[in-house]
Amino acid sequence: MNTTIRIKLSIMMFLEFFIWGAWFVTLGTYLLRNLNATGTQVGVAFLTQSIGAIVAPFIIGLIADRFFSAQKILGVLHLAGAALLWHASTAADFSSFYPNILSYMILYMPTLALVNSIAFRQMQNPQKEFATIRVLGTLGWIVAGLTIGWLNWEQSGSLQSTFLMAAGASALLGVFSFTLPATPPVKTGQASSLGDMLGLDAIGLLKNRSYLIFFLASIAICIPLAFYYGFTNPFLNEVGMKAAAGVQSLGQVSELLFMLLIPVFFSRLGVKKMLAIGMGAWVLRYVCFAYGNAESSYWMLIAGIVLHGICYDFFFVTGQIYTDNLAGERFKSSAQGFITLATYGVGMLIGTLLSGRIFDAYQTTPTTHDWRMIWLIPAGIAVVVLLLFLLLFKDRAQPAQVAEAPALDAAPTLAQAN
Repeated sequence: MNTTIRIKLSIMMFLEFFIWGAWFVTLGTYLLRNLNATGTQVGVAFLTQSIGAIVAPFIIGLIADRFFSAQKILGVLHLAGAALLWHASTAADFSSFYPNILSYMILYMPTLALVNSIAFRQMQNPQKEFATIRVLGTLGWIVAGLTIGWLNWEQSGSLQSTFLMAAGASALLGVFSFTLPATPPVKTGQASSLGDMLGLDAIGLLKNRSYLIFFLASIAICIPLAFYYGFTNPFLNEVGMKAAAGVQSLGQVSELLFMLLIPVFFSRLGVKKMLAIGMGAWVLRYVCFAYGNAESSYWMLIAGIVLHGICYDFFFVTGQIYTDNLAGERFKSSAQGFITLATYGVGMLIGTLLSGRIFDAYQTTPTTHDWRMIWLIPAGIAVVVLLLFLLLFKDRAQPAQVAEAPALDAAPTLAQAN
């Protein structure tokens, strides 16, 4: 890959995930402390991520794959997002905060698929090249967390500043996106079906039984994932960890290191083992959180955080590469949007609704919670998903044959896939 292109793609990934990490990690703490939100309202706020992810394939399919270059859409979405993040920082209560963050996530979530699509289109061998580019995104998340900890925003009650920091980075990426390599739409002509028009043509991947099992497992494993995103930072602050957001960045340090090793693991372990190890790490992480504390078992909290590298890289990054390998050239953008719909969309939607209610159910006093039960529930869900995946998934590398976009009413059922 051309060095200039590599540098631009790396900057793109850094800013993309710096923006997300700048406000998302501490969102639960901000809502509970600054806006006096309930656990259910925290869940509803994180639900905006799922709504955005569900909308993402439609934006990708209707616009990025058909009419406009991906890098131009990326720029427009981030410029609009910058304005919404700034306005969110001025909200005085949850009711005025929520519409801003909902609108923002509807714009932001499609960009996750867009940056992957832009990067993959520049690569000859994504299995080897993608991790070295994507790792800069992890670095961006780390820098965001360390900045929050260094500026002591959690302890000083200044978490509204996280939205201003994210808004500035979003404006910067919006402008920078117009300098990225041209990534024109790969489809021409009229849509051949409703599924094609809405960006769901990649649904043909589900004809591959292996991919169908992976797709369903992706949805299911994101249910316990929602507990981590929504309540880890409030948990660590409640049990007395200092500069929790900064300490949480150790998870991204771990993610960075494991991401660099993905090409090695991918060639030696294969898809099934990597995905299974990733899901198993979720179980172990939540057990560590359930039995850890800020005193004698502080190491368990750190272990749970550091396991993030295996949790994320072995399942989600491997899944993105697996999806790209099976998708044809015409469907790279749609396929990335499709897996985003499964994970951050449907799976996280169920998880955020469930986690908020469980958080409220196990509140023991106005300021404390039974965290052991809160964490053992997602650990149990992850165990069930892992066992079913091991029983049902077989690594079949044949293409899923999505050359022709199926109509929505022609989507394969589970019985047909078997």
